Amino acid sequence: MNPPVPPLFATPEDVESAFYDAIARGDLEALMAVWSEDEEVICTHPTGQQLVGLPTLHESWRQILASTRLQINSSRIAQWQSMLLCVHQITETLQVGQEVTGPLQATHVYIRGPHGWRLVCRHSSAAAEPSVSESDHRVLH
Repeated sequence: MNPPVPPLFATPEDVESAFYDAIARGDLEALMAVWSEDEEVICTHPTGQQLVGLPTLHESWRQILASTRLQINSSRIAQWQSMLLCVHQITETLQVGQEVTGPLQATHVYIRGPHGWRLVCRHSSAAAEPSVSESDHRVLH
């Protein structure tokens, strides 16, 4: 029996869409298929836990998807792309059951390789509360 052929992601946006779709469906194998096969893939969860390597990522996402039904609503706020590297800055809102959490700030780093684009790094953390600057409180005479 031949090993499964990895999906071909033509653009970083295709990878990102597959990432969020896999999470929404609770599909661990589809979620892991978006990651690069590089030994140094990194994922930092909002808790601050940094995971390195596919086996560690696989186990962490397995635990997350097994324990809860997770929906992530995302919107891209910035993007930088070259021929082989792409970075997306994203705002996310998590929905677990009826509970909504967020916003979170996430950064996705994608690389292009033999099987198209893949996710090589994800960092997600709680967004800071908007600060009130002095200019917001200026009194005009």
